[in-house]
Amino acid sequence: MGVRLTSESIRYLTLFEGLTGASVKDCMIQDDKVIFVVKKGDMGVAIGKGGMNVEKMKELIGKRIEIVEHSEDPVEFIKNLFKPIRINVKLIEVKGKKVAQIYVNPQYKGLLIGKGGKNINKAKELARRHHEIEDIIIK
Repeated sequence: MGVRLTSESIRYLTLFEGLTGASVKDCMIQDDKVIFVVKKGDMGVAIGKGGMNVEKMKELIGKRIEIVEHSEDPVEFIKNLFKPIRINVKLIEVKGKKVAQIYVNPQYKGLLIGKGGKNINKAKELARRHHEIEDIIIK
């Protein structure tokens, strides 16, 4: 599985772990946002009381922060990527590649995709890095 970190990602990851005490599995930088993938069960520690850790980290690095809980189960991991929106995920194989199909209430489709495709692109990249899922299709 290909989790490659840049020196900037490693710096943010180390800072975040030191600040929160949470175990970080991945750190991805996306424009004005840093996404941390934390070990399953570390979500509360990572966020901190009343979101205190998220706010501190945001002040320190000057970027927005997003935290996603890791899961060894690819379906659960994809659901975590889109929380709090409720989705159904089905893994299929297309031409020998793993693909996730997401079924969602049509009123939330735009939120899943995000402005300029930001949310879906983030999800595709993280799903590929952690579970070798080549594509995510929203139905």
